[in-house]
Amino acid sequence: MVTAELAVAITGAVAMMLLLCWGVSMLVLQLRLVDTAGAVARQAARGDRAGVQRAEAAAPRGTAVRIARSGPTTRVAASLRTDPFGILTPSVVLRAQAQATSEPGVE
Repeated sequence: MVTAELAVAITGAVAMMLLLCWGVSMLVLQLRLVDTAGAVARQAARGDRAGVQRAEAAAPRGTAVRIARSGPTTRVAASLRTDPFGILTPSVVLRAQAQATSEPGVE
């Protein structure tokens, strides 16, 4: 019967579309995390605390940001545990790092 094969094919296509949407949402979150880490690193290297707060506020919800300074370098690590479609998909930890050279006089 043609209807049985069509039902299986449609189910497979829907599953593939869900998987594709999940992958795209993970990619978008990773890119937002990279942008956040870079923005926080730049603002922290300038010594701009208000700018750091604005950059952290623009991060995806649940993002943990760590700032570390060693010598003239400011390093930022951002991480996020996410499950974009709730209990239907596995939880994934995304991470991004950035560094910037601190401006003179910034502690």
